[in-house]
Formats: sequence, structure tokens, C-alpha cells
Amino acid sequence: MGGRVCHIRRPLANTSESVQCRPLEVQVGDKGIERAIKHLKRKMAAEGILRELKRRRHYMKPSIKKRKKMSEAARRRRKRLKTDEIPRTMG
Repeated sequence: MGGRVCHIRRPLANTSESVQCRPLEVQVGDKGIERAIKHLKRKMAAEGILRELKRRRHYMKPSIKKRKKMSEAARRRRKRLKTDEIPRTMG
């Protein structure tokens, strides 16, 4: 019906120096504000906004940032290897 729209601006992935933002919208309809907030949180989690906020909350030295980036890459690599091995063992 005639619900309000909540806007949150978020940065796009792979942008250059200029930050471009698209609004993150949630319709507030007859189901109430509680459901709209829940839906907004779900959208923010899917977009990675909450993770980005947590990451920017504290300053991280460049050396620690590099170490963390390398460990994340290693974790993703292990995860990819683990998922690649499962189909081979079954058949």
C-alpha cells in the first residue's frame, strides 16, 4: 500500500577515486516497521555493509592489513580445495 521508503547510501564495488552510491531501499508496508528493519538488516548483510563497518571501526597498520589479507586468501584457497575434493571422492 502507501508505505514509506528508507534510503541508505552504499558504495559500489570496483569504483575509482570517486565514490558512487546507490540507495538501499526497503518498503515499509502494512506488515510494520519491525519487518522492514529485519529486511533492511538482511539486505545490509548480503551487501557486506556490516562487515565493512566493522572493518573500518579500528585503524589497522599496513603490515597487519597485509598479513590479514594473506590469511584470508589462504582460508579461501583451503575452502576451495576442500569443496573440489568432495566430488572426486564420491565418484
